[in-house]
Amino acid sequence: MGKRVGMEVSIAASEAVKLANTDVVAAYPITPQTHIVEHLSEFVNNGELDAEFVPVESEHSAMSVCLGSSAAGARTFTCTSSQGLILMSEIVYIAATMRLPIVMILANRSVSGPLSIWNDHTDVMAIRDCGWIQVFANNGQEVFDHVLWAFRVGEDRRVIHPVIVNLDGFILTHVIEPIELLDQETVDRFLPPYEPLHRLHPDKPVTMGCFAMPNLYTETKKAQDEALKATMPTILEGWKEFGDLTGRHYHPIEEYRTEDADLLIVAMGSLGETACVAADSMRAQGKSVGVLEIRLWRPFPFDLFRQAVRKAGTLVVMDRATSYGGPGGPVSSEIRAALYGTDHQPKVVNFIVGLAGRDVSPEDFETMVDLTLSGKAKTRQEDYQIYGVRE
Repeated sequence: MGKRVGMEVSIAASEAVKLANTDVVAAYPITPQTHIVEHLSEFVNNGELDAEFVPVESEHSAMSVCLGSSAAGARTFTCTSSQGLILMSEIVYIAATMRLPIVMILANRSVSGPLSIWNDHTDVMAIRDCGWIQVFANNGQEVFDHVLWAFRVGEDRRVIHPVIVNLDGFILTHVIEPIELLDQETVDRFLPPYEPLHRLHPDKPVTMGCFAMPNLYTETKKAQDEALKATMPTILEGWKEFGDLTGRHYHPIEEYRTEDADLLIVAMGSLGETACVAADSMRAQGKSVGVLEIRLWRPFPFDLFRQAVRKAGTLVVMDRATSYGGPGGPVSSEIRAALYGTDHQPKVVNFIVGLAGRDVSPEDFETMVDLTLSGKAKTRQEDYQIYGVRE
């Protein structure tokens, strides 16, 4: 099927883009996604990838090019981080409304100010409601796999949506990990050629990105919301097909030692693996702790999440972004909303951790769990605490 090699995760991501036979790559380099762009430009320059590489002057231009190429029927890829995403965001929303199945890797990084190049989830939470399908990868293998999965799902005629694959900047992008690559034959079996449902073509003119008066705008947004929610069956189908083909199975909510756990740590991205290490240690100490990793961020898997926490008494939710002036972090707010009014409502304790790349060790997870179990953590609906902040 493929070979297992050690490589930088950014390089693995670009290998997946190449194996997907992408037609157009438009991106502007920004730390920490630069290596992905650089490697793709080498592929195109060396003739290893038959694609157009468009070296734009900004991220805003990158997404604008992606809109045009995707609308014309080309398989399209881009990637960015942090301030680049903020500059690009005007067009990000348009891509979703126009139902253009662009795939974007977002190498998550904190947003200024103060200026920081290090990892947290501030950037993706800034465009939480942009209308794209959004997933989080835990490690390099998951990044490689989900680039292919993103094209497969986003381009499906039952879906036709852009997809964001989130990976933690530096923590994953610049780390060498063992990656099991797939050969071209296997990828081609999983990912068929892109056949657009609608496309710009001079022989059959269409209009895309129209102006809408108030008497149409609300109905358009309703249709967009229903369409995004309706992608769930194909999202699950894509993961099943990939698992059947490769033996690597993925789910919207990943569970670890949850069967009999009274307390569940809830995390996203690379923190999930660290949380599992901490859970093993606490289990050895006799503490009933498990881990839930949220892989699918949009559309949010409400029913699956509620099912996963049905036996838990307490959720310790880790956020890597702050909702200033709000009730804690965005993930915690989402979970509290998901549980509101249900028959089973576990206590939710929210910690904001790892801002701008600050380390979060297994011992830190144990400390936060101990604070929760001892009753020292804040538990009111609007309460949260920034872990490790110096006085």
